[in-house]
Amino acid sequence: MKKKIIAMGLVVAMALSGTQMANATSLSKARSQKNEAQNKLDSVNSQIAEIESQQSSLKSEIDKVDSDLVDVLVSLDLISDQIDQKKVELAQAEADLAAAKEKEAEQYDSMKERIRYMYENGDSSFLEALVGAQNFADVLNKVENFSKVYDYDRNLLVEYQNTKTEVANLVTQVEEEKKDLEENQATYQEQQKNLEEMKAQKSSQMADFESQLAQAQSLASQYKQTVAEQNAIIAEQLAAAQTVKVTAGASSVASTKSNSSSSSSSSNKKSDSSNSSSSDSGSSSSSGSGTGSSVASYGCQFVGNPYVWGGESLTNGADCSGFVKSVYAHFGVSLPHSSGALTGVGRAVSTSDMQPGDIVCYSGHVAIYIGGGQIVHASSPSTGIKIGPVNYGKSVVAVRRIF
Repeated sequence: MKKKIIAMGLVVAMALSGTQMANATSLSKARSQKNEAQNKLDSVNSQIAEIESQQSSLKSEIDKVDSDLVDVLVSLDLISDQIDQKKVELAQAEADLAAAKEKEAEQYDSMKERIRYMYENGDSSFLEALVGAQNFADVLNKVENFSKVYDYDRNLLVEYQNTKTEVANLVTQVEEEKKDLEENQATYQEQQKNLEEMKAQKSSQMADFESQLAQAQSLASQYKQTVAEQNAIIAEQLAAAQTVKVTAGASSVASTKSNSSSSSSSSNKKSDSSNSSSSDSGSSSSSGSGTGSSVASYGCQFVGNPYVWGGESLTNGADCSGFVKSVYAHFGVSLPHSSGALTGVGRAVSTSDMQPGDIVCYSGHVAIYIGGGQIVHASSPSTGIKIGPVNYGKSVVAVRRIF
């Protein structure tokens, strides 16, 4: 009988050894795939940050181009109004010039007629003026009148000529001012064209960035999903490894008992009874049903979901104690939503004896142990629910076991 038990133990041990090797291979593969996906995710997140930074810089450049374009358009409107005003002034100046030329021509023709008449009839008219004069003073007056006519015509012609010159100068000035304004208008129109082309180019770049960002975010989502899937596989493998470890221990105990002398049978029975009583006492701390491994595996399903302070939703967001509370609630266990209160639930175990499903308590933080020196926890608002090392920067203050 002893030989049969020993043989069975050896068979179980060999099977367990094979299972352990298979589990180790799967675990190594899962961790390798997780690390590869995590590295790719980190790289894509870095690309996303760079694209967003470039988008922000480009948006500032587009805003500056828009501002410059508005200034140019305002200047163009102003110059357009000024050109219209110069056109009005030019039209008036040209009309005044035409009138001045006409007056000059009329005065010139009138003066020529009077000069010709006085020239043709100058001697007789002058003689008549002398003969008809009453006295010498009258003679002087008549001569003076002739002189005044000449002076009047000459002065009037000079005045018209001066007026014509002034108006002609005004026309030239207005034309030059209008030409300057039109040159400025052409310059602003060229600036407008350049700015609009620049804005179109930068808008096209922005569209490219948006496309790159969408692609990067899609890749990040895929890598994040891969990380979550591999974390779940890792948790399952660690839980399975822990089960194999417990089974191997039980097989070893059975083999040892079979080699004990029959004289100690009653003592062993008493010890078994005592152990059974102790085991029943330990399990009575839980009002639900489940195993530590199933708790660890279930908790890993929510890796990648958000951290929300005060939250208890495993999908929409939870904080550290809310996460632990909701995971155990799935197995019918009611726990407090407080990291401090969780240090007193279940029964205490040492850090060297931690098993999957144990609640690991830190100062102001809690997590669920999943085996292999790893925990799953609602870490922080920036990282959400994740898997990490049990000693991630905080000292363990307590380990509590529910199942």
